[in-house]
Amino acid sequence: MPTDESTDDAPPSQTSPDVPSPNGRLDPPEASEGEVDASEPAAPTVQPKLHIEDLHFWYDDTHALQGISMDIQPNRVTALIGPSGCGKSTLLRCLNRMNELIQGTTLEGTIHVDGQDIYAADTDPVMVRRRVGMVFQKPNPFPKTIYKNVAWGAEINGYTGDLDALVERALRQAALWDEVKDQLHSSALELSGGQQQRLCIARTLAVQPDVVLMDEPASALDPIATSKIEETITELKQDYTIVIVTHNMQQASRISDETAFLYMGRLIEMNPTDQLFTRPEQDRTEAYVTGRFG
Repeated sequence: MPTDESTDDAPPSQTSPDVPSPNGRLDPPEASEGEVDASEPAAPTVQPKLHIEDLHFWYDDTHALQGISMDIQPNRVTALIGPSGCGKSTLLRCLNRMNELIQGTTLEGTIHVDGQDIYAADTDPVMVRRRVGMVFQKPNPFPKTIYKNVAWGAEINGYTGDLDALVERALRQAALWDEVKDQLHSSALELSGGQQQRLCIARTLAVQPDVVLMDEPASALDPIATSKIEETITELKQDYTIVIVTHNMQQASRISDETAFLYMGRLIEMNPTDQLFTRPEQDRTEAYVTGRFG
């Protein structure tokens, strides 16, 4: 991103001449009433929640990600779009070290969460996966009760607080509480597909992550269930940073604040969603979002 260069050595303006100071530098004129003094410090910038720099990833000899660099801002929904095989899901799994579970993979580059290098030698991958939760494409509830599904992660992480309150809070955040509050001790497998997916979201939220990753969470659901998932995601960004992979560009335009377009393992463009879909900077992005390929 371009930065402002120093103007210390610039020639003085003809309309507002600067006066040389004793040290030989040109001091700016005093600001008139109502003007902002340019010498005042700028407002602090918001630090990205995730900072990805020059990320490369291989499956054996296949170079799946090639030099990905991006910043993901806090409390926003970032969508990853692109044709099948472009690296969207691979990138998503890099963000919580899940690709390490696959043999024959190699990663180069850095990923920071809140300034911490999650691939540093002294970083515990289990803690990374707790801080950066994951919701998968297909609902995968445990063959346990609804209550146990939500409480399980907190229990194995040594949670000692009020489990009942934790379960209720997570189910409310996932917009599921009102539908299941009277059947918490029934099997989660009896729920509909959309309810199971929201249960999986609640299970992820119960361990209080900082970031929630979603890999096409509504692709197997009907339109009504999809709408509920999208409403849930929009509500969740008040408390979480969300990164979602989707093939549905209408979905990306509805729920995301920023969108990144990947193609053949490379990041082609990343911009605010409305800009990327209506005024893309790259010809390849325009071709994809207008349906000319993909």
